[in-house]
Amino acid sequence: MDTALAIKVGGTADAELAQGAVVEVYERMGEPTTFSLRYQMDIQEQDLPRLRDARLDPGSEIQVLVVADGTADCLVKGPVHSQKIRLLHGGTGSYVDVMGADSSVAMDRAVQSKVWDAVRDSDIVRQIVSTYGLQVDAADTAAMHAEAKHTVVQRDSDLRFVRRLARRNGFLFWLTADSSGAQTAHFRHPPLDGAPDTKLVINLEKPNLNTLDIAWDVERPTSATALQLNLADKSDIDGSVPKSPLKLLGDTSLADITRDTRSALVAVPVDDAGDLTSRAEATLVESDFFVRVTGETSPHALGAVLHANTVVELQGAGQRHSGPYFVAGVRHTIDGLAHRMEFELIRNGWGGR
Repeated sequence: MDTALAIKVGGTADAELAQGAVVEVYERMGEPTTFSLRYQMDIQEQDLPRLRDARLDPGSEIQVLVVADGTADCLVKGPVHSQKIRLLHGGTGSYVDVMGADSSVAMDRAVQSKVWDAVRDSDIVRQIVSTYGLQVDAADTAAMHAEAKHTVVQRDSDLRFVRRLARRNGFLFWLTADSSGAQTAHFRHPPLDGAPDTKLVINLEKPNLNTLDIAWDVERPTSATALQLNLADKSDIDGSVPKSPLKLLGDTSLADITRDTRSALVAVPVDDAGDLTSRAEATLVESDFFVRVTGETSPHALGAVLHANTVVELQGAGQRHSGPYFVAGVRHTIDGLAHRMEFELIRNGWGGR
């Protein structure tokens, strides 16, 4: 699959900016997607016009797309927030790097002070996200926070607060944008249930990888003990969980591999077992992915554009390490010659399915 770069500024395609750019887009699990656009400059030009180009000024909304067979795939959409400039006297090689991030950065600009009462964490996220003009895809969380027990107090920016709510439920928070520019904020467990529609292949016919690095580490908890006292009636609250709530990507889990007790203690102030169970599950979600794979490919070799927070299938890595993986990160580097995709995959099991 051959691809072409497209850049939109304020929703309008700009062929001149796309033609001269070297682009890097970095998608990371649980983090805002960032972008960098590099433009070469002629230092002999009067007043260096690229440095005062309004299209690249602070707050200018940039959308980076990859176009293949007439279909556009959006990598990132968001505002410019900084520049780095190199000037070389009397010769070529001067350039400006224009940096930005997805639209979630707008949620991190002001500290908010608010008490959230009679709501679930998912309700809070829906209310916050909707104020930024984003569509919302939020899975429901278990615990209800009431004033008579423990309300939720926000003393942070909306982005940091939402990410904290995500972490304590074992969720991720991330944004996606379609080719039209419509953006969706996702708040849910790592989405492992989807069938992989992209295959990464090595050591077989029609490979699309040249090298692959695989690492695993089993020294991590496989269960969580969570016990608390209900301050209202002095009853016990038990939120202990024997295993991660995530779908197993393989046929052998970490607990089946270690075959012993590896537990984490979760001690947090809660009002009910649902809240405590969510905290315990979140602990195991963080420790669940014990296999990590890195490599590099391209849309031309793969026949698709990789994105973080999706599921792919790895083939040719042996019976233990072939199978479905979650894409934890993709670094896209695009210039006039190639589109490289450095990827990081993670997995919570091994063996084929």
